[in-house]
Amino acid sequence: MASFANSLKTTADSVNEVLRRLLPDPEGPEARLLEAMSYSTLAGGKRLRAFLVTASADMFGVGRTSSLRVASAVEMIHTYSLVHDDLPCMDDDDVRRGEPALHIAFNEATAVLAGDALQARAFEILVGCETHPDPTVRCELVRSLAAACGCRGMVGGQMIDLEAEHENIQANDIIRLQQLKTGALIAFSCEAGAILGKVAKPLRQALHQYAHDLGLAFQIIDDLLDAEGDGSTLGKPVRKDSRRGKATLVSALGPERARTQARMLAQQASAHLDPFGEKADIMRAAAEFVISRDR
Repeated sequence: MASFANSLKTTADSVNEVLRRLLPDPEGPEARLLEAMSYSTLAGGKRLRAFLVTASADMFGVGRTSSLRVASAVEMIHTYSLVHDDLPCMDDDDVRRGEPALHIAFNEATAVLAGDALQARAFEILVGCETHPDPTVRCELVRSLAAACGCRGMVGGQMIDLEAEHENIQANDIIRLQQLKTGALIAFSCEAGAILGKVAKPLRQALHQYAHDLGLAFQIIDDLLDAEGDGSTLGKPVRKDSRRGKATLVSALGPERARTQARMLAQQASAHLDPFGEKADIMRAAAEFVISRDR
């Protein structure tokens, strides 16, 4: 795991460097908005989604210039979702990654606008010729990411999550929620390398199946950390789900069964990578990391 942790950190450092170049400089009358965009995007984080983009791209010989631009776009989308999730009208969280949430550090209106601007900037990056010389590839990146973060993806999952605070939903509904809110963006991250590499659909489907199981395992561990973890270690409030009466697989299955389920999902995810042989070892290590992390 030490080797994987080093690879994850190296990728995070590279993505942070590219993000600093791609985020607009805080100049002009809109400077406060631009400062807010950088405040949240460069606040840290594991950059796991970005890592999955570059790892999948590496399997198909895609250049790092392309994969790091797509990875940066994914991180902007992820950051925008966190900024909006933290708002009082959503999950109402005051702390993110150990620092004041954006709407606390700036204000609610600025947080809404910063999230909107990050989403727009992400798609602007994907359509740039520097991302890939083939316009068909760029269009597919845009289409796939839009689907992943739209009404049948991340945003739809957030709507179900809000409704879940007031309804007694079952395990299948919880899985659907998590597939959309968390899993859809992870799935795009895993498939992005195949899109960039113009890989045949069966191999892209194998990556999608890997991401499906990985995303569920990731969310189960997230819920376990919320139920059992320490806020100072995680850099965000804990016990949120229980306070709000929100259903999770941890509450539905119990901690031990949920942990067992996460391990099984990680094993299934790794099995989906069999067609790629040793080239996918780093992504198998990612599955192990997801279920063993403590933050």
